Amino acid sequence: MKTSIQVQNLKCGGCANTITTKLSDIKNISGISIAVDKSEVSFDYLNDEDLENAIEKLKALGYPSTDDANSLGSKAKSFVSCATGKLSR
Repeated sequence: MKTSIQVQNLKCGGCANTITTKLSDIKNISGISIAVDKSEVSFDYLNDEDLENAIEKLKALGYPSTDDANSLGSKAKSFVSCATGKLSR
């Protein structure tokens, strides 16, 4: 199955690189694409558990869905994830 999730705090290619790398580590997640201009993360998943794992991973990285609260902690995590993504290019 394919899904697209609108996320918060997605600012640049560094953010996209981090998200792609971390989501790729989740079993049964594939076909990851990021549209920075739309703040959208798209990917294929096998079952609902995989989808929930991906949503939780995005939140843990500082990129909660637009349905979730965007706390100061999430914003701070996204800056760290962004910097990490830029450095690992």
